[in-house]
Amino acid sequence: MGRRRTIGFILFDQALALNLNGPAEAFSTANHVLSQIEGGYELVFLSEAGGLVRTSCGLPVETQSLDSIAANALDTLIVVGGLNAWTFPADSRLVQWISETSKTTRRTCSICTGAFLLAAAGLLDGRRAVTHWCEVERLKTKHPKVLVELDPIYLQDGAIWTSAGMTAGIDLALALIEDDHGRRVSLAVAKELVVFLHRPGGQAQFSSALDAQTRLGTTSPLARLADLPTWIMNNLNSDLSVDGLAKVVGMSPRTFARNFARWHGGTPASLVEKLRVEAACRHLESGGADIKRVADICGFGDEERMRRAFMRRLSISPSSYRERFGRPIPAAQQTGLLPPSATPGTMTIDR
Repeated sequence: MGRRRTIGFILFDQALALNLNGPAEAFSTANHVLSQIEGGYELVFLSEAGGLVRTSCGLPVETQSLDSIAANALDTLIVVGGLNAWTFPADSRLVQWISETSKTTRRTCSICTGAFLLAAAGLLDGRRAVTHWCEVERLKTKHPKVLVELDPIYLQDGAIWTSAGMTAGIDLALALIEDDHGRRVSLAVAKELVVFLHRPGGQAQFSSALDAQTRLGTTSPLARLADLPTWIMNNLNSDLSVDGLAKVVGMSPRTFARNFARWHGGTPASLVEKLRVEAACRHLESGGADIKRVADICGFGDEERMRRAFMRRLSISPSSYRERFGRPIPAAQQTGLLPPSATPGTMTIDR
C-alpha cells in the first residue's frame, strides 16, 4: 500500500465554499479510484483558531486549529479564496504560518483569491501566478513583484501552484492528482465527478471577445473596438492585418494601432491568434471537422501554423487537445450520413 498524502486546506471567515468543496471531493473521489492500493489522500481543514468557519454562502465548516497539526505532517497546503482574502497583512498570524509551513510542504497552492495570502507571505515574489480574473489588477497593484497572468486556469511555478476563480479549483485538484498518480487516475476522477472537460492549465478563463465587450461596453467612444473581437470571430479568414482591421472600425491604421494598444495592452496579431485558438478549441471539442479542416476554418492557413499557435497559447497540440476534450462523433456523422452543415461551425463569443 502506498503512502497516504495529507492535504491541508486553509480556511478563514467568508471563505468560498466552492473553492473548498470541489477540490476536496476530487481528492476524496481519488481515494475511491485508488481503492487504497496506491495510497491516497487524508484531508484536514484548518483555520487560525479552529472550530466552525462560516463560508461566504453561510455554510459552516468544522476546522482544526493551526496548532493542532505539525507543519511537516502536511504534504500539500491549499489556501482557498474568500471575500476578504486581500485584506490579510504580511504580519498576520495566518500569513506567517503559511510562510513557515510552506518550507516543509512538498507543494503550496492557492485557489482563486487565496493567491493574496501566498503573495502576502512572499511566496509569489518573482513567480508566475494566477487568481480570479476580476482580481488580477488588485493583485498586481498590491504585490508588484508577482508575475500575475490573466488567462490560465492554473499555473505551476516550482513548488507553488495557483489557480483561477471558483471551479478552477477542481482543475487544480485534478492536476495535482495527475502529478501524484498519473493521467489515468486523474481522468478516472474527472469522469466520476462528471466533469465534462479536464482542462489544461493554459486554457483561457474566459472568452477574449467577451472580456473586450465587458471592459469597453457599448456606449464607450471606443465601442467599435469592443465589437471588433466579435467581428473577428465571424470573419477568421478575412484580412485581419492592422490595415484590414482599421478599415472595419473606420479608423486610420495609425489611430487604430494607438487606440488598440491603449485598451487591449497587446497587439492586434496577438488578439487574432488568441481568438483563432479559441475558435479551434470549440471545433475540436465538438468532434466534427478533422484538424486540417479546423485549421482552414479558423484562418490558420495550415496545420503547422495552428499547432505552433496552440503550443504558444495552451502548451498542447491540437491533436492532444481533441484527444483530451473532444466529444465523441455521432455515428451518423462518422458514416457520412450527416451533411457538412450538421457539423458545429461558427463560434459564438460566449464561453
